[in-house]
Amino acid sequence: IMSFTTIKSNQTAFLETYLRGTGKTITSADAKARFGIKNLSARMSELRDAGLVVRVDTATTGKARYAVSARDMFGSRAKVFVA
Repeated sequence: IMSFTTIKSNQTAFLETYLRGTGKTITSADAKARFGIKNLSARMSELRDAGLVVRVDTATTGKARYAVSARDMFGSRAKVFVA
């Protein structure tokens, strides 16, 4: 069981580690229920603004489901956010 993340930058760093290159996806409801992240779309925008490739598709519930590719827009696999 993972603990809740509470600080915005820690949430962003956590999401990068949790999603980047793992093939995992997350919806807003998942993020809130499992990790206490209330505004997932804002955190995804921060990842995108930092140069990561964020993919969005539609879950069976009709909600947005996010994934992050391993490489950023420059081809690097280096971590962008540090907790």
